Amino acid sequence: MELLIKNVRIVDWNKDFIGDVYIKNGIINQVSENINVDCEIINGEEKTLMPSFVDLHAHFREPGFTYKEDIESGSEAAVKGGYTALNLMANTKPVCSSMETVEYVLDKAEQIGLATLHQTVSITKDLDGKDISHLDSIDKKVRFISDDGKGVEDNYIMLKAMNKAKEKDLILISHAEAGDLSKVDMRLAENFMTWRDVELAKYTGCHLHMAHVSTKEAMEYIIEAKDKGHNITCEITPHHIALSENLNYRVNPPIRGKDDIDFLIKAIKNGYVDAIATDHAPHSEEDKKNGAPGISGIETSFAACYTKLVKAKHISLSKLSEIMSKSPASIMNLNIGAIEQGYKADLVLVDLEKSYEIDSEKFISKGKNTPFNGMNVQGEILLTLKEGKKVFEK
Repeated sequence: MELLIKNVRIVDWNKDFIGDVYIKNGIINQVSENINVDCEIINGEEKTLMPSFVDLHAHFREPGFTYKEDIESGSEAAVKGGYTALNLMANTKPVCSSMETVEYVLDKAEQIGLATLHQTVSITKDLDGKDISHLDSIDKKVRFISDDGKGVEDNYIMLKAMNKAKEKDLILISHAEAGDLSKVDMRLAENFMTWRDVELAKYTGCHLHMAHVSTKEAMEYIIEAKDKGHNITCEITPHHIALSENLNYRVNPPIRGKDDIDFLIKAIKNGYVDAIATDHAPHSEEDKKNGAPGISGIETSFAACYTKLVKAKHISLSKLSEIMSKSPASIMNLNIGAIEQGYKADLVLVDLEKSYEIDSEKFISKGKNTPFNGMNVQGEILLTLKEGKKVFEK
């Protein structure tokens, strides 16, 4: 299988020029100007080719909550949003605390064949906050552990989990929320738990990844640890940089204020943010009305980030590619995220000039829950390739 994309603006973490990309057998074979090969040709004139996006944090709800989302609908929504690799959280039913559930998800994803999925295993068995004995049974198919959805309350349990993560070369993803403090102040709950988990990671030396960082103070703790060389990475979400706290929409952690947003953007500019992750959390209309926190965000992520960060002149398109593609791909240990010879041809063709209004009724995801509905954004995904194969085309 061969494909040639001609006369396109080629942008990744370290390049931005007009040229051609030749793909052979699912691999990027050549990146230069004036490539001529007798094969299928895509005219990329006035369009931009980027590495596909990589999501370190998504919920596809299968098994157990397929009325909200399933692996097929989630994968279809992902490739429409330009994502070809995703890391799924463990708060399903049953909770993903066993290799049996991991294998179920991975097998189904392979059958569907749209996106590469990693499946996170829970830190504590069935999210009970106490038992980590199941971690002894997980194998190399698992790269991440997380109790995302709530924090691990017991300090000693978290310490043991971090030691186990280091022993098994796992990345521990922290949902920073002290449950007893959430009833008092959600900001305090995030800040306190971020400080605790950073300190435990310093002590154990495990690779800690802080999920959906939303406050200035939490990011300051992370920056301080990074500056001292500790093995800590972090992500922020599109909604925590594109929305402000006067919006009455429930996500966890909550939408924050302008000072927090400005600080998170500054952290991106200064290289402290490793990834933008969607925290794609689809819900039924009834569940959302009953207070379920979360946003169906995988189809709007690129446009929201491009509009808020690049069009607003905070960062370059190459920097956005770094934190949406290259860096998260590296954390997931995938050979994608850059447009270079030898990388898998997981790519997106985008129209950066296209402005449009977000309409959740057009989402492929079963979850239509979004505060972005009706918002005008710029940057439309036209084509998504996975290993050179078209998995989405507008």
